[in-house]
Amino acid sequence: MTSNSPRAVLAAEWIKVWTVRSTSFTLLLAFVLSTGLGTVVAFSWRGHIERVVNFSPLFAGLYGVTLGQLALVVFGVLLVGSEYSSGSIRTSLSAVPRRGLLYGGKVLAGTLAALAGSTVTVIVTFAGAQAALGPYGITLTAHGVPAAVVGAIVYLTLICTLSMGIAAIVRSSAISLGVLLPLLFLGSQGLGNVPALKPVLQYLPDQAGLELMRIAGPPGDGRFGPDYGPSTALVILLAWTAAALTGGYLVLRRRDA
Repeated sequence: MTSNSPRAVLAAEWIKVWTVRSTSFTLLLAFVLSTGLGTVVAFSWRGHIERVVNFSPLFAGLYGVTLGQLALVVFGVLLVGSEYSSGSIRTSLSAVPRRGLLYGGKVLAGTLAALAGSTVTVIVTFAGAQAALGPYGITLTAHGVPAAVVGAIVYLTLICTLSMGIAAIVRSSAISLGVLLPLLFLGSQGLGNVPALKPVLQYLPDQAGLELMRIAGPPGDGRFGPDYGPSTALVILLAWTAAALTGGYLVLRRRDA
């Protein structure tokens, strides 16, 4: 195995993910935020169940990850942006001159780490919320739950990969977060259900993610949520991610470190 083989590059990038304190800390933060918010919401609902409108144990189980995704976005940005801010990208490019190989190894290592972190976070968040709901909770095998849980894991993973692509385009952690946070949290959260804006904002990544997790709105209530189903939501997320990764690769290939 040579130092420029795909396996060696992936191994090197994998080591970077877990040895840089800031990136591993953000994965832990995503877990804490998701499970903490999910448990608090569930306990609150259980204590005032008679006043909860449109009660949904599935919503209570996955709502926490909508906050935890913030830490995963930061995780993806730091994986790429920190190399530019520290100047270590020059060392990386010297060690692996094939930029496509370096970029692919970095994205794959980050995506695998995000997938592992998302899987643990989503399952524990859901299980913790159901335990907090007590007699009002449901199990992981209840109707519709497996698809929603898998959708949440896929969404968190893709949103992290998208963040890596944006960071590769702008080559700065601060600018990346300046682009991503409004895109993911200010543009559509709340505004997505405004009738005049919904036709456009429903195609933003976070709106597609809510639909993929089946928590975009109360079941059967057409006033909330996008005008498409989970399959289309997945296509939209993949398209956003592919566009960001392609842009990141083109910038890395054409510009010096």
